[in-house]
Amino acid sequence: MDTLLPTTLPVLFGQSLLIGLSIAAPVGQIGLLAIQRTLDHGRLAGLATGLGAAFADAVYGAIGAYGVSSLIAWLLRLKFWLGLFGGVFLLWLAWRIATKPAVRSSGAHPPSGTLLRYVAGTFVLTLSNPTTILSFMAVFGALAGRAPVTAPWVMVAGVLAGSALWWLILSIGVGRLRHCFDAAWQRAINLCSAALLAGLGLWQLGRLIF
Repeated sequence: MDTLLPTTLPVLFGQSLLIGLSIAAPVGQIGLLAIQRTLDHGRLAGLATGLGAAFADAVYGAIGAYGVSSLIAWLLRLKFWLGLFGGVFLLWLAWRIATKPAVRSSGAHPPSGTLLRYVAGTFVLTLSNPTTILSFMAVFGALAGRAPVTAPWVMVAGVLAGSALWWLILSIGVGRLRHCFDAAWQRAINLCSAALLAGLGLWQLGRLIF
């Protein structure tokens, strides 16, 4: 077993944190959901939405870091069905957002029972994204090849922290602007979010066909 140098673990954690932050930061379907839910129900709702994606990122990071080849092969065989589920789920979310009335929660907390539902929903949605599968497995597989054999857990912790950090920053930032949007603006943002999510869902389904 390799001996870890004193500076190895912090450097590896920092590299993994940056990977998690850079993969989470581009605004995609989860970012749109986090923004929309923060405007509707406050920072906790947006953070919960993002944390579901962060946990999913950590799961795929663990698979890549530990090099579970049989599980990787199984997930790649399921890529079509995962993509199909994710595309349909995005279309369903778009419909829900588009048809929901613009009613904003006035309190600091979202409605009871919604936080776990937001975490679970984005966890499943992120897991079903084939791009997430391939990107994390490629990046973490390469990083694990240069890391000490006792350190995969450090990479998993780093990517979870980096992804969660981005969602914390986003939810706080959007939450500070929440008071600037009245019901009309909220309705317009919901419709734009729904249109973009529907477009992403159709794009994901289209990639499976063509």
